[in-house]
Amino acid sequence: MPQHLTAIAAKYGNQVMLRQPVHMLGLPAIAARLACAALFFLLTFAPTASAQGSEADPSETAPKAVHGIALHGEPKQPAGFSHFSYVEPDAPKGGRLVLGAYGSFDSLNPLIVRGVPAVGIRDFTIESLMARGLDEPFTLYGLIAETVEMPEDRSSITFHLNPKARFSDGTPITADDIIFSYEILMEKGRPNYRTYFEKVTKAERLGDHGVRFTFDDSGDREIPFILGLMPVLPKHAIDRATFDHTSLTPPIGSGPYRIGRVDPGRALTYVRDPNYWGRDLPVNRGRFNFDEIRFDYFRDGSVLFDAFKSGQTDRWPEDDPRRWANGYEFPAARDGRVIKGRFEIGLPAGMTALVFNTRRPVFADPRVREALILLFDFEWINRTLYSGLYSRTQSYFERSTLASTGVPADARERELLARYPDAVKPEIMAGTYRFPTTDGSGRSRDNQERAFHLLQQAGYELRGGKLVHAKTGRQLSFEILAASTTQEGLLLSFVRDVERLGIDARVRVVDSAQYQQRLTNYDYDMMQNTWISSLSPGNEQLFRWSANAAKTPGTFNFAGVENEAVDAMIGAMLAAKDEHNFVSAVRALDRVLLSGDYVIPLFYIPKQWVAYWTRLKHPEKTPLFGSNVDTWWTADKP
Repeated sequence: MPQHLTAIAAKYGNQVMLRQPVHMLGLPAIAARLACAALFFLLTFAPTASAQGSEADPSETAPKAVHGIALHGEPKQPAGFSHFSYVEPDAPKGGRLVLGAYGSFDSLNPLIVRGVPAVGIRDFTIESLMARGLDEPFTLYGLIAETVEMPEDRSSITFHLNPKARFSDGTPITADDIIFSYEILMEKGRPNYRTYFEKVTKAERLGDHGVRFTFDDSGDREIPFILGLMPVLPKHAIDRATFDHTSLTPPIGSGPYRIGRVDPGRALTYVRDPNYWGRDLPVNRGRFNFDEIRFDYFRDGSVLFDAFKSGQTDRWPEDDPRRWANGYEFPAARDGRVIKGRFEIGLPAGMTALVFNTRRPVFADPRVREALILLFDFEWINRTLYSGLYSRTQSYFERSTLASTGVPADARERELLARYPDAVKPEIMAGTYRFPTTDGSGRSRDNQERAFHLLQQAGYELRGGKLVHAKTGRQLSFEILAASTTQEGLLLSFVRDVERLGIDARVRVVDSAQYQQRLTNYDYDMMQNTWISSLSPGNEQLFRWSANAAKTPGTFNFAGVENEAVDAMIGAMLAAKDEHNFVSAVRALDRVLLSGDYVIPLFYIPKQWVAYWTRLKHPEKTPLFGSNVDTWWTADKP
């Protein structure tokens, strides 16, 4: 998945792995949007919150109310700050932004499993209790919740709502709306909401503008932050009975934009709300500068790019090195009307990979998976398809201090992994492992021989040019599911490599709706995916890798990982109280996942590439999360 918004879809919200649409917005909406995954104890779905009438004892001692909270350390911005450092606070308002999105949509509710939701709803229409600072690993500042209280042990969090907060229909936001949002997402929301909310043992109404959530004793120090990113829904405007049904009725939210025109499956327009209650808040100054934001949908990637070249769309987040190197010879790029922007980005590159569905018998044997990793010729593919501009991914937290590659396991990692002596390969424990390389010629005899030896150990042999299982006589065969023809070059190159050993591999391209349905039900042998990463991985790792997630439809555990060591390392990461223990736990998790050979790691680009028409302007400073479209503006006159 390209680096973009539904990255916060990695972590906090609706990351349905929407293929390209999300990437049209920009990375950070992928890092505050995905309200993410959490502990998968699907033993009971009974609501645990107390009813609205429950009032807390005012005599209880409480920690100090603060303007912001950080997962580790203190917030970068002080109380009373005027704006984030990565915005232009006096950016002009007005104009229209037109963005392209790939695929289609049939729903305006991004919070449920059903349907393919339109892009941008969580970013522009439905707000969270708090806003994420994009120049810090994981820090939240007041939005709907003006201040918060959180004890040192993080056993609870209390939100004090801004009395000015309003939904777009003018209705005040109260504690009843917060508890309603919690309850309905727990009952009918996407699995990530339902599962991590099980760590809430009590939800208390503290008058009209206060809500306290109390947590279980699991020691998960990230849960208060995930509650801070919970989407806030209007109790008065939602029918509980039909909430989990797809709908094209524009939702009522409290964000800076309302949904204007809806052309089902083809286009969606957001219109800036002139009465937006939060327009003067520090977290919003310099943001949401366009009067209109329109998404036009295209079912073909090349047509989408052609629309950008002709000026039908304004901004193009690029994720194809070959096109970046050779595809900008059109007139507007040559004469300077289109700019190729290169933005620094401080986030981990994450993991883009071909994913083995280990639920399928064909990939149940790790020796088969390891053999196919050996047959993937990155050097040849990078040189011939991508102009050599990609770097090979070596870690699930590539390009960051959280990566385990090149670093031997420290004492804390070894302590955590001691109970699982076979979970990590020795060379990965030592930090010396690198994925197989070739000379880039397209024919690596050494890797082929090593792969064939592993396949023989797994019970396969060559018969008449076909690799078959010695006992069943069945050829080693699998299908690679794809959502776009733009993937075919890569996938067909891999197919060519495995066919040389008599393996039958096929690429099947399906439409976006079918693709999403098959992902939800894990109906594939292999697929390509990107797990966006952040500097503060947390509960979303459960949604991606836990054993319970592997058994639950609709999660991002696309590989079907069921590994006790993985679950234990995620638990240690969530319980870490300081940076050292946190980093050690994340690296230990990285080592276990790498040792499981669950994916064929692909590649990443060194910077964030964004092409745009010169009528668009952006701030000089780029935050850790990369350039985000909600801080841009237009030079055109309104």
